Amino acid sequence: MKKIIFPLIALALVACNDSTKEKEENTQKEIALNYPETKKADTVTNYFGTEVKDPYRWLEDDRSEETEAWVKAENKVTFDYLNQIPYRDSLKERLSKLWNYEKVSAPYKEGDYTYFSKNNDLQNQYVIYRYKTGEDPSTAEVFLDPNIFSEDGTTSLGGMSFSEDGKTLAYAISEGGSDWRKVIVMHAETKEITEDTLVDIKFSGMSWKGNEGFFYSSYDKPKGSELSAKTDQHKLYYHKLGTSQKEDELIFGGNEAEKHRYVGGSVTEDNKYLLIRASVSTSGNKLFLKDLENPEAELKTIIGTTETDTYVIENQGSKLYLVTNKNAPNKKIVTVDAANPSPENWVDFIPETKNVLSPSTGGGYFFAEYMEDAVSAVKQYDYEGNLVREVDLPGLGSVGGFGGKKEEKELYYSFTNYITPGSIYKYNIEEGTSELYRKPEIDFKAEDYESRQVFFTSKDGTKVPMIVTHKKGIELNGKNPTILYGYGGFNISLTPSFSITNAVWMEQGGIYAVPNLRGGGEYGKEWHDAGIKTKKQNVFDDFISAAEYLIENKYTSQEFLAVRGGSNGGLLVGATMTQRPDLMKVALPAVGVLDMLRYHTFTAGAGWAYDYGTAEDSKEMFEYLYNYSPVHNVKNDVEYPATLVTTGDHDDRVVPAHSFKFAAELQEKQEGQNPVLIRIETNAGHGAGTPVTKTIEQYADIYGFTLWNMGFKNLPKE
Repeated sequence: MKKIIFPLIALALVACNDSTKEKEENTQKEIALNYPETKKADTVTNYFGTEVKDPYRWLEDDRSEETEAWVKAENKVTFDYLNQIPYRDSLKERLSKLWNYEKVSAPYKEGDYTYFSKNNDLQNQYVIYRYKTGEDPSTAEVFLDPNIFSEDGTTSLGGMSFSEDGKTLAYAISEGGSDWRKVIVMHAETKEITEDTLVDIKFSGMSWKGNEGFFYSSYDKPKGSELSAKTDQHKLYYHKLGTSQKEDELIFGGNEAEKHRYVGGSVTEDNKYLLIRASVSTSGNKLFLKDLENPEAELKTIIGTTETDTYVIENQGSKLYLVTNKNAPNKKIVTVDAANPSPENWVDFIPETKNVLSPSTGGGYFFAEYMEDAVSAVKQYDYEGNLVREVDLPGLGSVGGFGGKKEEKELYYSFTNYITPGSIYKYNIEEGTSELYRKPEIDFKAEDYESRQVFFTSKDGTKVPMIVTHKKGIELNGKNPTILYGYGGFNISLTPSFSITNAVWMEQGGIYAVPNLRGGGEYGKEWHDAGIKTKKQNVFDDFISAAEYLIENKYTSQEFLAVRGGSNGGLLVGATMTQRPDLMKVALPAVGVLDMLRYHTFTAGAGWAYDYGTAEDSKEMFEYLYNYSPVHNVKNDVEYPATLVTTGDHDDRVVPAHSFKFAAELQEKQEGQNPVLIRIETNAGHGAGTPVTKTIEQYADIYGFTLWNMGFKNLPKE
């Protein structure tokens, strides 16, 4: 199929601080887009008497030569187009320059050493360093360098866990961005690999039982494609050092009559208990306990249903401290004795408040972090539940950290917001004082920008917060290029954080707006549940209302608005652009869940049913999903916004077939001149561990595509 695209290159040329420039006409050379001919098959599925055509289902086969050829053909069209954007290289250069600074994590102690991670500049992966505790940090040596795991930087570090004495390390690696992991066991002192690599591990931490071995989780190796075949029976294993993986003991799972899609095991700091969480979806879990000091002890049930989210955060001997949302939508901490741990014996320790609780422990105290309209506040409690103090934070934003071992005298935490690069603070636990430990030296003038929270009204009258960030002094004339970013699902909260990519966007005079949509966790379980299953439309309505607020208040207009989101946020963009194609100029769905009738048939997708429901649940649920599923709601003779779909060929969380099918539907049915492209990153997954070089290239393409289709002949700052 061939379509001729006439990019409206200079409909508006907006300088960062000059609002007097008006639209100017400019004749430009046509760019011809020859979309690949995507074959259509007569695939039909019957759902409760309704026949649904699925002509592009063949693109779900990620191992076929036909799919591979389609990917290459689509990428050729996409990159031929992107190569013609004159300022694409300038964006890449600015992203590279701004990214080129030293990035260092907070330190932590294991055994005789203090460890930290660092990226000197534009390294694809962070490097792990260490020095002898008590010595000068300048003596730090390279301990583990993921940049040498593979030549192209696409093999990343997927997690680390030290034995109790710090002498043995188990670390996981991800190849090509896959969720599947390999685990390598290393002698920490000599850095020698001590045994065979463990394989086929997924969605797993590594929790040590003293120095003897560790617990981990995995699925049976699936039949068919490792990247897309369904995995729904998670199991917990124990690996004893010095033995082969085939000898690993199955601790939990494997019961065909009672499948759990997510199982995790963790050992308490004193090595007294093993705690096991088991879930059938991403919300709600069962909780079990095993006394590791008694070899004959049976597994004891704390919570036997998946109606609530509950976990053990700490223990003092047999006294357990649990975080739960049982009868507490915003969460609370309760205590109970391990001998009789069921809910009827729970005693409130830190009661529920009007704000959502996310606690941590360290240095013999509890640190209760609360979200107050998506902004952090932290309170320190002792082990009797007494409030010690409210921690004085550096400003309004997001904090992370306040975790550590019981004997620590100092803890570290990070602070950031949309205009403040992440800085690390050292916290004196007894005195309650903070001092700046490390601030990044970055070529970004935070004082030139402002970030403020506004509230808008959604379709049903619900008040929804949104943080809007931009350069100071911009004119609210409706001509500012704007990215509206959202997520709205899985109890995930979008709190303020600094991003190099957002900084480059704002340098161009761009506005970056983030609403806290229903479906997220900003206001607890009730806020989450208001955006799931047959209430999912609330999320899309919130996002649409956020866009309308920005337009009505002259931050931007339809011609200068882009909507962006990834994963569940990709679904958000797909649903919004198919429901309201008139609302935005550019749509940027990334690694999106876009086929809502079949998402649950791939990898661990069935575990998302708490949020989405499935087309097999009931006629009502099928019809609801069918009504908004982006793949199924692309219509003929509609002018959709300029669209750049992005995904990775190794994404085994949200398989790329979602994006393939959506792009094919849009290319077939698009009316008008707006381009529809799909950018498929090779040897890349859902996002975690993506090399810096690939990330920079991707954002140069995304921003170039966005500004070009907003009509900018030159970069706005020029």
